[in-house]
Amino acid sequence: MIYLDNAATSFPKPEPVYQALDRFARTSLANPGRSGHRMAVRSDRMLDDGRHALNQFFRGEDPDRWIFTLNCTDALNIAIKGSVNPGDHVITSDLEHNSISRPLRALEKAGVISLTRIASEQGYIDPDAVRKALTPKTKLVALTHTSNVLGTIQPIEAIAPIVREADALLLVDAAQSAGVVPIDLRATPIDLLAFPGHKSLYGPTGTGALYVGPRANLRPWREGGTGGDSASETQPVQLPFVLEGGTPNVLGVAGLVAGIAWVSEQKPDVLRNHEVSLLQRVVDWAEATEGWKVAGRWDAARHAGALSLIVPEGFHPLDLGLALDSAFEIAIRPGLHCAPYIHKALGTFPDGTVRISPGPFNTPEHIETLLHALTDITAGVL
Repeated sequence: MIYLDNAATSFPKPEPVYQALDRFARTSLANPGRSGHRMAVRSDRMLDDGRHALNQFFRGEDPDRWIFTLNCTDALNIAIKGSVNPGDHVITSDLEHNSISRPLRALEKAGVISLTRIASEQGYIDPDAVRKALTPKTKLVALTHTSNVLGTIQPIEAIAPIVREADALLLVDAAQSAGVVPIDLRATPIDLLAFPGHKSLYGPTGTGALYVGPRANLRPWREGGTGGDSASETQPVQLPFVLEGGTPNVLGVAGLVAGIAWVSEQKPDVLRNHEVSLLQRVVDWAEATEGWKVAGRWDAARHAGALSLIVPEGFHPLDLGLALDSAFEIAIRPGLHCAPYIHKALGTFPDGTVRISPGPFNTPEHIETLLHALTDITAGVL
C-alpha cells in the first residue's frame, strides 16, 4: 500500500515508536498515580516525561500546563467549553475542522454565544479581518494553524498579538502543524494550543494534548478520578489534574514521547520541506493536466503536507478514492474532510475534493505512481 493519508493519521510510525510501545506495554503498563507499587510509579513517571517533552518541544511556561487528552477534538472541546460564558462573542473562520465548528455552532444555536466566522482568501486568513471582527465582548478566537483541507499555514504569529491586545483568548488548532511547523509558545502569545499525538508527532491514535497558558482558567469538562487526590468532593483545582479526570492513556503517551524525540532529531522544517517537495510534483502535474485544479493558493513557503485537488467534471472524489485503493493500492482521502465551510467557499460542497498528504516515508516514486494512476482512471483505462 502507498499511504498518502497522513493528514488523517501518520503511517507508518517511526520504528522507535513501535519499540517504545512494546517495551512499555510489557514492563510498565500500570495505572499511574493510583497505587504505590513500582509499576504505577513508572507509569506516573511516563506522564511526567511526556509533559516535560511537550513543554520543551513547544517552549511552554510549565510542564504542568500540558493536559493529556483523547485526541485533538477532545482538547478543543475542553478549551472551548471550559472558557466561554453566556453572552460571550467568539471568532472563528471558514477553514475550521468540525472539531471547532460544531461545538461553536452548537453554543451559538443554544443562544450561549454570538459567533463571527471570518472568510479566508484562497485558503489564508487575513490578520486584519480578525482585528475588524473583534468586539468588547470577544472572549475567544479559535483558529486552525494549518488547514486540513488545503494545507495552507495561517499567519498565527501576526494574529496572536492582535488577539492579546484585545484581551481575548487565542485557541490554536495545531492538528496539521504540530511536528512539521515550528511553534514557540514563548515567542507567540498563544493561550490554548490543541493537537493530536497521532499525526505529525507520530504517536499512536487515542493521544492528544492541550496547552493551557497562564491567562486561561478553564472549567473542567469532565470530572472523575485523578489518582493523587481522592478525598476532595469535587475535581481538584490544580493543573493538570483539574482537566484530566479518569485513567490516562499512559501507553499512548509512551509512544508519543518516542515520537516527539524522533521529530526533534529529524527537525520539523526538514520533515515539512520533504512533504511539500513531494506535493510540488502533484501541483506541477495538476497545472499541466486538463480538468484538474489545485484547491486554494499554492505557496510552498506557506504550505504543509496536505493538498486538495478539484477533480475533473464527470468524476466523483469518492469514486476516485475507491479506484485508487482497489486497483492501485494507494490510500488518499476523498470527500469533505470534516470541514464543510471551506468546501462551500471553494464550490466543492457536497462532493468535496481528493486530498493527498504524504509523510516522511513517502518517496518521489510513490507520487509518480499516484499521478500515473489518476491519469489512467480519468482516461478511462480502468
